Amino acid sequence: MTNLDHLWAGWRSDFIASAYGGGPKDGPAPDPCVFCRILASGLPDDEVHIIWRHPSGRAFAILNAYPYTSGHLMVMPTRHVAGVEDLTPEEAADVWEGVRAAVQAVKEAYRPDGVNLGANLGKAAGAGVPGHFHMHVIPRWVGDTSFMTAVAEARVLPEPLSESAAKLRASWERVALRKSSSIDELSR
Repeated sequence: MTNLDHLWAGWRSDFIASAYGGGPKDGPAPDPCVFCRILASGLPDDEVHIIWRHPSGRAFAILNAYPYTSGHLMVMPTRHVAGVEDLTPEEAADVWEGVRAAVQAVKEAYRPDGVNLGANLGKAAGAGVPGHFHMHVIPRWVGDTSFMTAVAEARVLPEPLSESAAKLRASWERVALRKSSSIDELSR
């Protein structure tokens, strides 16, 4: 019989409790959606790692607190809806605008070999927060699956979330500036 190795990730219990509405037993249960709680918190965007908000207020982008790799963003509607089919046409357009800008920002900030885009619709599809539709934007590199991922089923992230957020905000601003400059040139 072999010994089973245990890798303790105590920080995950806070996420599991917050993502599924767990809270103190002596108080009221918090809003079960972690994204809605973040939006309602009133905390500055840099503290909660919100990278972008659409001017309409209908969509935003936030860093994944438990990323697959550094620079892993999620773009979603502000309104709590579970599926892409539940979005209004305006929300869908704003979310897609955010996804396009997120891809550009990730490419500029990280220079990946590729980018994964995806949405897990429903718990059975792997959604960690199935009630609030969100699109993942994940930078990828050739050969980025290491021993830790393939064998130990663990990830090693090379930078803290605050550094990822600073990189992505700066590149997002440059992308937006280039976009507005291009629009200005076209209108002349």
